[in-house]
Amino acid sequence: MDQKNLILAIALSVGIILLWEVFISGPQREAQLQQQRIEQQAEQPAGTEIAPTLESETAGVEPGGLGGLNRAQALEQGPRLRIETPALDGSINLVGARFDDLTLLRYRETIEDDSPNIELLQPVGTTMPYFARFDWTAVGDLQVPGPDAVWESDVRTLTTDQPATLTWQNDAGLTFVQEISIDENYLFTVTQRVINRSGQDVALAPYGAVSRSGTPDTLDFFILHEGMIGVLGEELFEISYDDIRDDRQMQTASTGGWIGITDKYWMTTLVPDQQSEIQGRFLYSEDAGVPKYQADFIYAPLAVPADGSAEITTRVFLGAKQATLLDDYSDAYNIDRFDLAVDFGWFYFLTKPIFLALHWLNGVIGNFGVAILILTVGIKLVFFPLANKSYLAMAKMRKLQPQMLEMRERFGDDKQRLNQEMMALYKKEGANPLAGCLPILIQIPVFFALYKVLFVTIEMRHAPFFGWIQDLSAPDPTTILNLFGLLPWDAPELGLLNIFNLGIWPLLMGISMYIQQKLNPQPADPMQAKIFLAMPIVFTFLLSTFPAGLVIYWTWNNTLSVLQQAVIMKRAGVPFGNKGRDILPKHMRSLSSDKSQDAESDESQDEENDDSDTRSTPKRREKTTAEAEPAETAISNPGPSKRERKRAAKGNGKKRKS
Repeated sequence: MDQKNLILAIALSVGIILLWEVFISGPQREAQLQQQRIEQQAEQPAGTEIAPTLESETAGVEPGGLGGLNRAQALEQGPRLRIETPALDGSINLVGARFDDLTLLRYRETIEDDSPNIELLQPVGTTMPYFARFDWTAVGDLQVPGPDAVWESDVRTLTTDQPATLTWQNDAGLTFVQEISIDENYLFTVTQRVINRSGQDVALAPYGAVSRSGTPDTLDFFILHEGMIGVLGEELFEISYDDIRDDRQMQTASTGGWIGITDKYWMTTLVPDQQSEIQGRFLYSEDAGVPKYQADFIYAPLAVPADGSAEITTRVFLGAKQATLLDDYSDAYNIDRFDLAVDFGWFYFLTKPIFLALHWLNGVIGNFGVAILILTVGIKLVFFPLANKSYLAMAKMRKLQPQMLEMRERFGDDKQRLNQEMMALYKKEGANPLAGCLPILIQIPVFFALYKVLFVTIEMRHAPFFGWIQDLSAPDPTTILNLFGLLPWDAPELGLLNIFNLGIWPLLMGISMYIQQKLNPQPADPMQAKIFLAMPIVFTFLLSTFPAGLVIYWTWNNTLSVLQQAVIMKRAGVPFGNKGRDILPKHMRSLSSDKSQDAESDESQDEENDDSDTRSTPKRREKTTAEAEPAETAISNPGPSKRERKRAAKGNGKKRKS
């Protein structure tokens, strides 16, 4: 019934999960990925390109493959339509009308001003081609553009104010058109149109595909999804690269929805017409040892009458997963749960509101770090009544600690009797040993939700705080190894030993956790006391690799908790800190504060008893007296403490020598 057992179980469970991820699961996955990359490079000859294989009623596997060209060389291989917007820079390959060259101008690889911008897409011929493409499949023997068709554009540059029209015509009188426009962010609108001058009715099925060759580097962290993603048929699909390699292909029917491939912060996603029926598909294939991942969809065939036309509009998102921007697109185009592209997880009901609150506070204040501090105060205010009751219960338990320790001395060998007496004491005093767990239980889901927000949302990426914290989503850059930033070098990369790169904020967190622990009732069991004493140290090392924003939150939360608990304890008349020992009887203080000193005193006493019969006489006399008294009288009048007996024995020894 001891509340410490529950807290200990929770803390140990969290610690085991984190240690497993850091030391076992994570390294294993990294080793597997490294081996896969080595095998892919060994099996694939440079410059090889996979030939397309279009099927009659479904979108085919797009061309790709590990090539030997660098990015600049690949971009020179064919005619291109330039893309220039405030958010994007790149081009569309007019061979196949592929969206395969895109750089995100608002994001850099690191926080340095001269760091390269993020390159989202890669053209065919490079090491890992990654692109999106729209086309048609034919019902019957009709010539459609295909991935090798060379399209013509009516403009040289696509901008937010200047859309582009691509055209391609076959020998049978069919003209295929793609009208492409883009907004000021990351959403392209593509209207596929076919004009039929063949003199006969035809049926064509438009489709879209996102294709990626080679397995990208992923974090493979259990709270983050990277890989195939989509909402089809009112169901969220999150399929990892490993899973799709095992299943090879997954297909489902849907009305509207969206489908694509996601990284931690970036995404390429196809958004079909939300009123049309589609077949969505996740596909894995290999050719010459090259892994290829594809997310595609196909509409039902459109009937195009002679001398008529048919068209359909699709959108494609190519860019950064800004949660508020995805919400705007979802509202504007009625896209089902588009915000789930950001992995808010099972605790969506908690994670999303925390993100929105932080985003709003940052808009008002202009600093996400300060927003975290203010949000923590707000959370404290919301749970203030519940936390107040919990801290009052903990103060009451601390006040009862002398009586509990006395019971442990009396009934230490009779666990059943000890539990009965303690339950009777709790009932008499109106104390609840589990009430003090509530602040911990409340803090855990909020802590996890904030961790998710800091870890998965791009808004937190490279967001500065103050001083040396210039990226709240990255660990504290200061470390013991560079004297907390005083020495002119960065912390070395130590792999699994990165936990020893302790920064200033993790140390402050550990100190605040230690102070908070000292205010709580201390376990009477010496082993439990040692475990709880080690917890601040363990968590200091564990959190040294966590995002700085999370460590700042926990430190600030602990500080507020210490202040609140100290005020409550003072009002309840319960001393805290070293003064808290004054509430124990003299003969119990050494038991609660230093078991090892008691053991040493006992050893010294035994040695003195062996050396002198005179010094053993007081001990035997005390024992006889204690045995003659009833148990209740012995507790209420315990007699001299062990230290007093030791001093008395030493005094007798000195008198004897003199």
